[in-house]
Amino acid sequence: MPDKPKIHPVILSGGSGSRLWPMSRAHYPKQLLPLAGPLTMLQATAKRVSAAAHYAPPLIIANNDHRFIVAEQLQAAGIQPRAIVLEPVGRSTAPAAAIAALALIEDSPDAIMALLASDHVVADEAAFTAAMQTAAHAATQGSLVTFGIKPDRPETGYGYIRQGEPIADSDGVQRVAEFVEKPDLATAEGYLSSGDYLWNSGMFVLGAQSYLDELERLAPDMMAACRKAYDASFTDLDFLRLDPDTFGACPADSIDYAVMEKTERAAVVPVDIGWNDVGGWPALWDLAEKDSEGNAVMADSLLQDVRGSYLRADDGRLIAAIGVEDLIVVSTADAVLVTHRDRASDVKNTVDQLKADDRYEALHHRRVYRPWGDYNDIDEDSRFRVKRIIVKPGGILSLQKHKHRSEHWVVVKGSAIVTRGEEVTELQENQSTYIPKGVVHRLENKGEEPLHLIEVQVGDYVGEDDIERLEDTYGRD
Repeated sequence: MPDKPKIHPVILSGGSGSRLWPMSRAHYPKQLLPLAGPLTMLQATAKRVSAAAHYAPPLIIANNDHRFIVAEQLQAAGIQPRAIVLEPVGRSTAPAAAIAALALIEDSPDAIMALLASDHVVADEAAFTAAMQTAAHAATQGSLVTFGIKPDRPETGYGYIRQGEPIADSDGVQRVAEFVEKPDLATAEGYLSSGDYLWNSGMFVLGAQSYLDELERLAPDMMAACRKAYDASFTDLDFLRLDPDTFGACPADSIDYAVMEKTERAAVVPVDIGWNDVGGWPALWDLAEKDSEGNAVMADSLLQDVRGSYLRADDGRLIAAIGVEDLIVVSTADAVLVTHRDRASDVKNTVDQLKADDRYEALHHRRVYRPWGDYNDIDEDSRFRVKRIIVKPGGILSLQKHKHRSEHWVVVKGSAIVTRGEEVTELQENQSTYIPKGVVHRLENKGEEPLHLIEVQVGDYVGEDDIERLEDTYGRD
């Protein structure tokens, strides 16, 4: 094979992962969680494409609400991204790929980009790296390449790719004869027995300019909107923000529908890399180590006659189960999911109902992450709310005031610098202060250890939107 081309990873991190509720929530979705190992799924993806010299620093496309968490997780993993691009709204993968390609060709006109989801598991990273090199070589010849996973069962939850003829001068690469939708079981069994079909992985290796040329030809309105949004983008702290109005006007479509199913340049690399798209709890049961009864257990548990089940309690809660089979049981601090494995895809319906009922459990956990640290709700009633707040070293909350509530702060660990009106004081462990309603205030941690405090809010309204920010280090409204 010729010299290895430089590959520019583009990691898409904008999904909500609703089928993995209650652990995955809109404000802290599955790609930001350590679901299949010690690293979060985003961290594992970024590490996977940082292991060899022919990878350039990754470009991350993320949801605006997750920006600080994404940045912190990459830093914790030792990954310095090329950029973190913030989407004001989701427009699916075709526009996201266009934005990435526009960014790459500014200083790398011949860039080869690898478009990757942030929530896939790849068990055989050596095979993945070899496949990336094969795909990148084909992309330099003008092909738009996807990875096709060699199926090991008649799966009805994936789309399929029918392989065509081999591509000359690109060993291990086939033309795409056809993309097909998710089949019924009988059709999937026929695909498996024929040997001609592969699972559609949703991973792509493309010449950045080649992709833009095809998008311009096949979806000119989308291309025009993406170009306008990128041209109007601006830097905010360490992030690149797309213009909300122009990107919001962009048509939404997947790269499969907008380009790959219509282009004559589609190619596929058949791979066996231990791939799983972690689309729901059964996928994590598949990936997990199991006991002699087929149970995957990640909890303090007492089991009697339990088989084929997935039991998880990240909140430390004891799970006791008796005489059940093929269940998913997931416990968090504020919710418990119980479902048969065959019905686990219906979890999305539960999330939709939570949203319709305006329940906070659809959006966030009791532990809520902020750029300065996090807080955990302890108790709440109509006129009060109690939180445990942790401010990381160097963290500083916004200068703010409240219209409806007063606050009492008690330091239980570390030291706090408190601004209250014109007064600035330092509080140590077991000291407290009172912030009257309407008084301008700020909290910061200038120490080297995390600051822990208990906050008691009292007033006629204690919602999170009763904050008037006057100044903010992190650029929030």
